[in-house]
Amino acid sequence: MILFIKNMVCNRCVTAVSQELEKLNLKTIRINLGEVVLQKKTTAKQLLQLTDRLNLLGFEILDDQKQKQIEIIKGLLIKKVQSGDIEEHFSIIQFLSSALHKDYSYISRLFSEVEGITLEQFFILQKTEKVKEWLVYGELNLSEISYKLGYSSVGHLSSQFKKITGLTPSHFKKLGSSYRKPLDKVKIK
Repeated sequence: MILFIKNMVCNRCVTAVSQELEKLNLKTIRINLGEVVLQKKTTAKQLLQLTDRLNLLGFEILDDQKQKQIEIIKGLLIKKVQSGDIEEHFSIIQFLSSALHKDYSYISRLFSEVEGITLEQFFILQKTEKVKEWLVYGELNLSEISYKLGYSSVGHLSSQFKKITGLTPSHFKKLGSSYRKPLDKVKIK
């Protein structure tokens, strides 16, 4: 049995969902961002209990096919950004078409219709949050960040960062973590 879960955006989310499944003695085959594969079908009572527990944590079990597809798309893009391994000429079109075995125009149209932003905007917002994370924790310098997130230059990263946040990366770094948002709250202004 496969469950699609909205708002799973990081490894802590996977851990939280996993703990709730264990509390209900629901055995899993695997847990990914936005998706849980259970060993066997749940009872109505178990599903209701799981739904209630997950809702308290800010998650939602999806039953709409479009929403399920959107969560899969988000999970793929978030995982790609979190990997910090984006080549300079990375193509969202090729990446998603290959991963989902669907026409990109369909994927793009569906995402924009449901989320109200384009896939590209979502991807840029995720990359911006990753830049913030690395800046706040001082893990990498701007040149290294630029390379890991597939920017053509530090200037391109800085320009895009300022367009999204209103701050230069160096100014943001001085202000600290108060400007970071949880991944599930990232939206276009």
